[in-house]
Amino acid sequence: MYEKLAIELNEQNLQQVIETSMQTPVVISFWAPSMPETAEVNNILEKIATQYQGQLVLATLDCESQQMVAAQFGVRGLPTVALFKNGQPADGATGPQSEESLRTMLSKHLPSQEELQLKQALVLVDSQQYSQALPILRELSAHFGQNSIISLAIAECLVETSQHDEAETLLDTIPMQDQDAKYKGLIAKLELHKQASDSPEIRHLEEQLANTPDNTQIAYELAVQYSQVDRAQEALELLIKILRKDMNFADGNAKKTMMDMLSALGQGNAIASQYRRQLYSLLY
Repeated sequence: MYEKLAIELNEQNLQQVIETSMQTPVVISFWAPSMPETAEVNNILEKIATQYQGQLVLATLDCESQQMVAAQFGVRGLPTVALFKNGQPADGATGPQSEESLRTMLSKHLPSQEELQLKQALVLVDSQQYSQALPILRELSAHFGQNSIISLAIAECLVETSQHDEAETLLDTIPMQDQDAKYKGLIAKLELHKQASDSPEIRHLEEQLANTPDNTQIAYELAVQYSQVDRAQEALELLIKILRKDMNFADGNAKKTMMDMLSALGQGNAIASQYRRQLYSLLY
């Protein structure tokens, strides 16, 4: 059973409801209690309106109790459905309707389910719920293809969840004309991260490892340093090389460090998935 959300039209609220269509499309269902098929159309429209989550206003007009109002619309038969946009009738249908026929009519004037999902995902980004927004945006990216709005939103989620390498790769794909203030802000954050993650201690360990590439202890110390400054991919690459040689290196701490990093990156992270598979192949 769907919670009743339709506005019941009458002479007093008619003008106000029509004016609402200046901002949000309004669908009016003309019905009569004595005709069960018209009540069924109301039920279908309530179901559809619930799924559109505020993108559609539903109103019903009882043509038996509101005959004067019905006459203003020139309704000739029931059920009748009329769609209003910008204060004017934009579409309609008369006669028996199925859910499919009503959805087909409304879809010409309303955002798709994917567009609604995108709007909700962008709200999550704006409210800094990056981990919740990221998987939704990734799925929508596959649906919409190259879309700078989605790409920038994904990049923001990646930067704010310390997935800097993937964020940088994604930002490289943004066309020149879409490199707006948000893009420049994300690039600036990446630059700050790079500066912070290139400490003298890290540079010293990198030089030592370059001179003695087989020194597993130095590789492990560098991996730990990388992990502390969110250089996840570099840390994981060093750790998996260590574990291929010795699964119990550093009394098992190398394996623990890697598993902790994979856990922190989460299930949806592409880099984590890549190295998780490599680790599991060694373990099992």
